[in-house]
Formats: sequence, structure tokens, C-alpha cells
Amino acid sequence: MTRIDLTTAPATLLAPRVRLEIPRPEHAAAFCEGVAASMPALTYVAWSLRLRDLAWALRFCQDDARSAAAGEDLAFHVFEIEGDGWVGRIDVHTIDFAAARGEVGYVGNARCAGRGLMREAVLAVIDLCFRLGFERIEAMSDARNMRALHFAESLGMAREGLLRRHERDPQGEFCDMVLYATLRADRA
Repeated sequence: MTRIDLTTAPATLLAPRVRLEIPRPEHAAAFCEGVAASMPALTYVAWSLRLRDLAWALRFCQDDARSAAAGEDLAFHVFEIEGDGWVGRIDVHTIDFAAARGEVGYVGNARCAGRGLMREAVLAVIDLCFRLGFERIEAMSDARNMRALHFAESLGMAREGLLRRHERDPQGEFCDMVLYATLRADRA
């Protein structure tokens, strides 16, 4: 059994059009601006309940950096190589180290939508997870969030099921969640 050690993950990942970096305080302003510009598209994310400010973004980046240094989670900010603009944020959380399983989450900058940049970045993170020893990467989305469901499928993830009334949405109502997953064996 391979032990997953997230502290061995690189601080920077490169894909053809994007650069992924472990969050740092200096990312906070770009992160804050990208989230603010994307608020209308974040209906299914708790962040949409109120506008987030620079102090929130700074704390978020600092918490991500601490979690990464401690080997608890993986998180990356995504920047376009041409122009250096903030494209989005990707994290791998809810990690079960014994089962070699984690859940990938992502929020993209709405101004970059439709160009495949986040898809490229998420695939790079999934590949990294498998190199680190994960066997399974999951994604969960509100069943009403058609964009997120389509995105998970575009990543080559298999729809595994519907979890009825699984959690509360940002408005406090119960919602169904769709579970997607990809296995290391699927990528071989």
C-alpha cells in the first residue's frame, strides 16, 4: 500500500496554457477579484451568499497554504500563462488517506469560461493525485447545476449516482447531489 504524502506535491504545476500554484497571500487580490466577477455563476456555492472582500481572500489563501504545508489538502490557484490572469481555484479535499480517495472541487473565473483552461488545470491536478498515490478522485455537484455536471463529464469522470436530499444548498434547502468519480485504472 502506497502512503499518500501531500507534502511532496509540487508548489507549481504547469500545463500547456496554465500555471497552477499553491495559494500564497500575494494571490489574494486576484482571487478576490475573480470570485467577485464570477458571483452570478456561483449560485450553487456558499460563496454566493455575500460578496467576499480582500480580507476574506487573504485568510482563504493563508488557510490553503497552511493545509498544503501540513499535508492535509491540496489547493491550487490557476493562472493563464499568456497574460498571467487568475483563471480559478482547484482543491482536493475530504481526503480519506486509508482508502486513497479525495474529492476535487473547482471554481473558475467566469471571464475565462468556455476556453478549456479550467478543464486543462483540473486534469493536471487529477493526474498529480494519481502520481501521489490516490486510487479514486470524486466530484460532487448539485443536481441542478448543469454546467458543473457537464464539466465533470468533460473530465472523463463517470456518473456514479444521485444522492437524494444529501446536503443543504446555500439558501438552506435540501438538495440532491450527483457523484462522479475517476479511478487511477481509468487513466492508465
